[in-house]
Amino acid sequence: MEQRPALPVSLILLAMLVTLSIASLMFGYAPLTLGEVIGGLLGTGPEEHQLIVQQIRLPRVVLAWLLGMALGASGAALQGLLRNPLAEPGLLGISASAGLGAVLTLYFGVTAVSLWALPASAMAFALVATLALYALTRAGSSNLTLILAGVALSSLAGALTSLALNLAPNPADVQDIVLWLLGSISDRSFADVQLCLPFVLIGLALLLAGGRALDVLALGEAEASSLGVNLPRLRGLIITGTALSVGACVSVTGAIGFVGLVVPHMLRRFVAYRPGALLLPSALGGAVLVLAADITLRLIGTPKELMLGVVTALVGAPFFLALVLRARRDML
Repeated sequence: MEQRPALPVSLILLAMLVTLSIASLMFGYAPLTLGEVIGGLLGTGPEEHQLIVQQIRLPRVVLAWLLGMALGASGAALQGLLRNPLAEPGLLGISASAGLGAVLTLYFGVTAVSLWALPASAMAFALVATLALYALTRAGSSNLTLILAGVALSSLAGALTSLALNLAPNPADVQDIVLWLLGSISDRSFADVQLCLPFVLIGLALLLAGGRALDVLALGEAEASSLGVNLPRLRGLIITGTALSVGACVSVTGAIGFVGLVVPHMLRRFVAYRPGALLLPSALGGAVLVLAADITLRLIGTPKELMLGVVTALVGAPFFLALVLRARRDML
């Protein structure tokens, strides 16, 4: 493989992310100038500016970073581990399974005992889904089988979630769960950030730790083993990292799909198609995509702000269809 460094593209994405973060702090129902944003961040501006920047917009920016990095890195890592370009947490049912775990926690009122039960349940269900999918690949299943299994997992998780909604005794709880399932980073606080931050950071660290081994795994499992790659350790890193990062984010933001599919495909050529080198750019690119989409939603003049999960699905579904058609054309 050509050893093209990932640092230049990562620096460009980081610069874009910082620029979009500043723009996100400026735009909204009450637009602020750059000076007013800085004053709000430093606590030197008017009290209303401090409230808008620190309590309303800054948690939204931080969640966009965490969510985008978790989805982007997980998508790139799963594609490298499974050696399947269509692997992605949302498409394979991992996000839906994590959402089911969170909904069951909300439905049974476990969060009244401990708020940490919400991310714990979401991560546990995400872990089970990831393990099930990996077991299929170990059995030598084709790409089609993997995708169909992901669709089946998503359908099962969706059906069980619908059942919980159908049996919910309180209409207000139903509305809250439905809005949460649509996926959004609006109306979140630093309490939500604190809930998912440690798990996302640990998950990302585990994913990045497997980068070099993923590059070697691209040669095949037998070749990777002969070159000293500890395959069980690599699988454990990717599966645990995906479950922690995706599950923790879903527990706070709801299911946001297709970020982990779109971003790695857009950036793969800039790192010479190396799976390990793609991890960091995909994490930064995922954050850029989520933040850009969130800013766009606020700038669109709709009577009610659109949900982030709905928009990413509208953009990601045609992209996925295009990938499938291109793969089919290459096989002919």
